[in-house]
Amino acid sequence: MVVVAITQDRQRIERAIEAALRHMPLERLVRGKRVAVKPNDTWASPRDTTGVTQPDTLRAVLQQLRQFQPRELVVSGGAGAAETDEVFRLAGLMEVVEQEGAQFFDHNRPPFVEVALQYAPEADVDGPQRSVMVNPRVLEYETLIALSQLKLHETATVTLALKNVAMSFPAADYYGHPRASQRHQNSFFADMHSFIAAMAKRFPIHLAITVGHPAMIGTGPLGGHVVETGLVLASTDALAADVVGARLLGFTPQAVRHLWEADRLGLGETDVERMEFPVLSLRQAVEAFTSTAYGERLTFEHA
Repeated sequence: MVVVAITQDRQRIERAIEAALRHMPLERLVRGKRVAVKPNDTWASPRDTTGVTQPDTLRAVLQQLRQFQPRELVVSGGAGAAETDEVFRLAGLMEVVEQEGAQFFDHNRPPFVEVALQYAPEADVDGPQRSVMVNPRVLEYETLIALSQLKLHETATVTLALKNVAMSFPAADYYGHPRASQRHQNSFFADMHSFIAAMAKRFPIHLAITVGHPAMIGTGPLGGHVVETGLVLASTDALAADVVGARLLGFTPQAVRHLWEADRLGLGETDVERMEFPVLSLRQAVEAFTSTAYGERLTFEHA
């Protein structure tokens, strides 16, 4: 059974993170390894940092990881709509990286190497993107941790662990800021779902941590309605974590095509009946999320 730990603390997110990670094999994942944490760093301004990982979230995760003495602890960023270091500074993430003794690395920067991608059989055999240019350092991470926000996305449907990594690793200094500006030709957005699934296969996530501090509904990844849920999801199966996150937002795997394609690629579990929830059950998590987000305790179950 795949373990998905769901916890909640609306006052102190660090307590929810600690409680969730207590059920993850951090000793195996972290000790003596080159560990990279990839937060959500899409875009921020002096007046709006709601679309990115919050400083207290990043601090709590880094503190938990440091206890297991990684050989190297990297916070790996790659903003898609701004300069990464500026997003980190505006959001308060750079200060956390420095205070917690981690390394900041902007994987948008050169040098670049080309990496081939493999798609699910159902995807377009001619695309959408047969290879991708990345900074070679991302190929050296021994443990990749996706630290994501729980959000809707106007194109990807949801933006959780798989999307957080897939749309960040393509080097923006090569493709352009934003990547859609086509400094070098790409088709990331022509079929974003297939691309996310292919990237998830090539760059496997070893630990997914998705945080609803805050969550975003209505639209996303920016400009949506922000709600403080205090929820944390954690799993060593990133696809399972994304399936659960999508369920909180009201979607099954078939409604989020990159999750469906990731399943066809054999990247993880999509059947919630084959998942173990050691803290909050999925039903309890849905009720907790919906009561905060919509003011009504829903279960998403048919009578």
